[in-house]
Amino acid sequence: MRHLAAFAASDGSPHPNGKRLCLERRPAHGWSPAREQRPAGRRGRAEGTRARRRSRILACLALAYAATPLAAQQRAITDSDLFAFRWVASPQISPDGRQVAYVLVTVSAKHDGYETSLWLVATDGASPPRRLTAGPKDGAPRWSPDGRTLAFLRPKDGQSQLYLLPFAGGEAQQLTELPKGASPAAWSPDGKTIAFVSSTTPDELVKKDKRDEPKSDVRIVTRAVFRGDDEGYYDPAEHDHVWTVPAAPGADRPATARQVTSGPFDEAAPQWSRDGARLYFVSDRVAEPYYYPPDANVYSIPSGGGALDTVVDINGPVFGPALAPDGRGVAFRGWLNPPAARSYNQSDLFVSRGGRVKNLTADYDFDIGGAVLGDQAPPRGGEGSSPLIWTADGRAVIVTTTEHGRSNLLRFDAETGAHEPLTTGDHAVLAYTATPDARSIALTIGDPTHLPDVYTLDAVTKRLVALTHVNDSLWAKLELAKPEDFWYPSFDGKRVEAWILKPIGFTPGKKYPLILDIHGGPHAAYGDIFFHEFQWMAAKGYVVLYPNPRGSTTYGQDFGNIIQYRYPGDDYKDLMVAVDSLVRRGYVDSTRLGVTGGSGGGLLTDWTVTQTHRFAAAVSQRDVADWLGFWYTADFTLFQPSWFRSTPFHDPQEFLARSPVRYVENVTTPLMFILGEEDYRAPPTQGGEAMFRALKYLHRTAVMVRFPGESHELSRSGKPHHRVERLQHILNWFDKYLQGKPITLYDTR
Repeated sequence: MRHLAAFAASDGSPHPNGKRLCLERRPAHGWSPAREQRPAGRRGRAEGTRARRRSRILACLALAYAATPLAAQQRAITDSDLFAFRWVASPQISPDGRQVAYVLVTVSAKHDGYETSLWLVATDGASPPRRLTAGPKDGAPRWSPDGRTLAFLRPKDGQSQLYLLPFAGGEAQQLTELPKGASPAAWSPDGKTIAFVSSTTPDELVKKDKRDEPKSDVRIVTRAVFRGDDEGYYDPAEHDHVWTVPAAPGADRPATARQVTSGPFDEAAPQWSRDGARLYFVSDRVAEPYYYPPDANVYSIPSGGGALDTVVDINGPVFGPALAPDGRGVAFRGWLNPPAARSYNQSDLFVSRGGRVKNLTADYDFDIGGAVLGDQAPPRGGEGSSPLIWTADGRAVIVTTTEHGRSNLLRFDAETGAHEPLTTGDHAVLAYTATPDARSIALTIGDPTHLPDVYTLDAVTKRLVALTHVNDSLWAKLELAKPEDFWYPSFDGKRVEAWILKPIGFTPGKKYPLILDIHGGPHAAYGDIFFHEFQWMAAKGYVVLYPNPRGSTTYGQDFGNIIQYRYPGDDYKDLMVAVDSLVRRGYVDSTRLGVTGGSGGGLLTDWTVTQTHRFAAAVSQRDVADWLGFWYTADFTLFQPSWFRSTPFHDPQEFLARSPVRYVENVTTPLMFILGEEDYRAPPTQGGEAMFRALKYLHRTAVMVRFPGESHELSRSGKPHHRVERLQHILNWFDKYLQGKPITLYDTR
């Protein structure tokens, strides 16, 4: 069945000549989220149409299976298949619900970057997707209220600028020309103006007659937060402010943009009031916010500029506010700061009306928003988003939530908090948008054996239909491992969830090497999403174990925060019990165990090999081995007095006593460190490099693999050839020490 997708067009859509294949849906490798959720009770003409459609599909299937043996066309996935992956991002449904614009991300021809272009697909599924822009770096499409124009971002002279693409015909026109570029567009209700965010300063707009004086390259740092991963060093004089621009460029030049907000603070997420008179945005208006608990508020300002009004102010942060249809209420995500600071705060869904704020999810102990960790979110193309969507009558709010590593859309009653699912299944909803009446929703969905595609959802009937099939032609060639989900009681009886991938061609009775893969964070979660790293390990003959130990998100506030004073510690015990559980099943060779993890998982990998000798090889990725490296680079919480006072480690030496560095003499496991040389979250010098040098001093087997120009995002959106090389080094190390392969690349030279 799967091989029919080989007739797909270059974007993975149906036949390139415009004719539809007999197969109207994606053939599933097991379960697929594309399976329609049909409304009950429909009869008559629609039922007859479906019956005829089923007959055609059965006929196609008969021909397909008669023509070509399925197994003969399939192979195991490889590391370099990443070069052929195609990612969809930022699905934007048109106001009339008839079309979806989206971003298609592909690997560049030289495998050194990614190209992004805009595509359009009809929601009736009657025609294949068509390309709107050539790219190679177009993104962030946004529909005008009348559906006649698409605003999007395109780089110009190194900065992203707003462009307009009219559907009546003609080329895209540049709308903004700001030295620091622009953020995605927020259209005014009448479609005449666009709001956006830019860090451009007034001085940068002034054109000087004489050449600028040379500027010093010396940095004077006065703030604890002075740089960011993938962002570099911050300029303390720059702040993100709200701007507006007429949605009509001049005949021969961009339009003139106007700055609406100012001051020494940052603003984000601008949106318009229903009448277009005011702009709403989020801001934390404190000079050095890291000294205090998070406390961003919602403000509004006249669209032409003026004094600020505070709209929502709670004792905690506000994320993603959305105005109610009547303009009198605001829905938002966030939390109330607890009396004692926590390392993990689970977001709730709130509604503010008339000065009264109500928590709609006080009794719903799961994450609001999409929160499943994978290595295949659309790289550099606009990743997942979880906007709050009001129903047209203002009685409910639609949002993604994540339960036990599975993200779905739910609808919450805006008064009682009662909720019902709009989608169900073992998958991850990554991003979505809705029509103004919230009836039709465009969304991207992925699962463990599929990269995400674009779908449309009828929010009333809950009918889910696939609109794109961007990787079907590749997937038809591959045999992928299907994860096995299991729960187990840990050392203290707490139930923990984990997943297993068995090797391709698994043979009962045979014993296989095992790789334990630990997620980072530590407040993050594995789940039902595609993971290339795991699939390739299984293709190379390994059993892959990936648990969500205590400290993981998507299992409730208490489960996530329980490691605050026990990290690393009890989470490590959870991982060892998972390994024990798998070894008892009889198909894992206990003499060939490997362990790896990235970021916080790198720290736990380091910790693991200092506590036990059961692992024959380890790979620590982007790790944060020493106490300062972790607490400083993760999210700067060390510099929050409330956090530091709340920990049991009032003395750095006391913390160091539980660091992996303290136990480095216990390490006998061959250990590889994989580091990004421009990683500002876990700088190499504060993590793997220090531990590597300590191990070499002790004459232990260790190697360091460093990736120039790569940040903490190496595994997810680093250069494609570096991502593939990273996978090769990980498997080389395990092949050498778990399978005895003669690999000499890492011998001392």
